[in-house]
Amino acid sequence: MLRTPDADEVIAAALAEDLGVSALRILDPRLASPDLLDADVTSTATVVVAEVSGRVVMRSAGVVCGLPVVARLFELLSRACASEPVECDPLVAEGAIVEAGTSVLEIAGPARVILAGERSALDLMMVLSGIATEARRWQEAAGPSLVVTDTRKTLPGLRELSKHAVRVGGAVNHRAGLYDMVLIKDNHIAASGGVAEAVRAARTRYPDLVVECEADTIEQAADAARAGADIVLLDNMDDATLASAVVAVREAAGERACLTEASGGITFGRLPGLAATRVDRVSTSALTLARPLDVALDLD
Repeated sequence: MLRTPDADEVIAAALAEDLGVSALRILDPRLASPDLLDADVTSTATVVVAEVSGRVVMRSAGVVCGLPVVARLFELLSRACASEPVECDPLVAEGAIVEAGTSVLEIAGPARVILAGERSALDLMMVLSGIATEARRWQEAAGPSLVVTDTRKTLPGLRELSKHAVRVGGAVNHRAGLYDMVLIKDNHIAASGGVAEAVRAARTRYPDLVVECEADTIEQAADAARAGADIVLLDNMDDATLASAVVAVREAAGERACLTEASGGITFGRLPGLAATRVDRVSTSALTLARPLDVALDLD
């Protein structure tokens, strides 16, 4: 589920950027005014009809993502303009796989509100559908034994929505940020005295959080597992080294569960080989940095 306050901030920022106003004009109901629509100078000058209707159309094949975001965008914009609401009726489910040319959302309401929000709505849906489509492509290629996860490499401000799109596409989220999971990387190891020391310190300080530790060698991987890591990140290893590291981690962990994750130098073409190493999961920024799909609004 999307965290509504986070989504609202992203939506407000997108609308504010396009309308040339403060995001507070979108978020604070006390500032609602029809004058906000005057910021759209083209529609102010040319639009003469009060109401319009149309459809959001996927111009590219892929996974549909962002339908609730579009509906929320027009809800916030209508409120900010003190306008009658825009009706958004989905024609497919969030996460549906569609062909190019498929209509996915019917929209109807005040013409100037719809035109003022059109670009922001489509931009968000383009980005999210692109991420969801790439997430699905990777997870399907990885097969049932290898879990594909995203990373923190997201467009600034779009992390929560980007991770929603990854889930919609069928892949899995890694940590949300610096606050919800311990991920010990090479610079942490260098500043703490070693792999085992870093893992033990993290386990002591945050006993209730998942602790993951990066390892560049098989020896480091085994050390991290013995020290109590929940996940060992096997960084920039070829398939043969990775397979050996997976065995070493499981032997070092003993009866305790310890997942393995491949990261660094991960490409789509490597997925069959990675699955064969028996690593538990693979993380890649390719999901959240995916190319947007083409989405349009066609008015009647």
